[in-house]
Amino acid sequence: MKKYKTLFFDADDTLLDFGAAESLALRLLFREQKINLTAELEAHYKEINQGLWRAHEEGKIERDELLNTRFSLLFKEYDKEVDGVLLEENYRMYLEEGHQLVNGALELMNELQKKYDLYIVTNGVSKTQDRRLRDSGLHPFFKDVFVSEDTGYQKPMKEYFDYVFARIPNFSLEHGLIIGDSLSSDIKGGMLAGLDTCWFNPKVKPNNTEIQPTYQIQTLEELFQILND
Repeated sequence: MKKYKTLFFDADDTLLDFGAAESLALRLLFREQKINLTAELEAHYKEINQGLWRAHEEGKIERDELLNTRFSLLFKEYDKEVDGVLLEENYRMYLEEGHQLVNGALELMNELQKKYDLYIVTNGVSKTQDRRLRDSGLHPFFKDVFVSEDTGYQKPMKEYFDYVFARIPNFSLEHGLIIGDSLSSDIKGGMLAGLDTCWFNPKVKPNNTEIQPTYQIQTLEELFQILND
């Protein structure tokens, strides 16, 4: 078993409960627009959004195109024209308010900071992620936060991780571990970069891909067992 020294954590749905923050932001946005947010409409938005993020991770579309078109694409399917940029700005404002934590996240970071160098590696918008990490109380535990918007690259691109590694003094790839919920972003990215990987999979989703993590956990607390072995 390797002795890890540097731990890289994804933010959303690994430490921050993005699902809760997203649902609240959508409710507030649609209420503002006087549109009834049905379960079907919310599910359809998430389907479109996730498809756009996958395209962004694969380098097929730019971040601004993703953010500024997701709401217009959604409403276009319902024969309604909206200002996608304006809706995105308002949604982003509501999303920044969401800093709900994944169960056990704060306790985990409080313990890990005593022995490990901790870093955040996240795709997203810098201002939003910074606000949510600070409001959640997580920010002080990390030596640095690397948001894709600032790096010019995004997970799972090897260039993203090259950017990160170059900014960590005396970093040893052999002693690094990435923990995240996304096979296509965190785990694949870690593999491309040469890191050991830990898939956080609380809902026990099946893995029908060729992406094979080094470890898999269902709760954050299980990480202690991996690190202490």
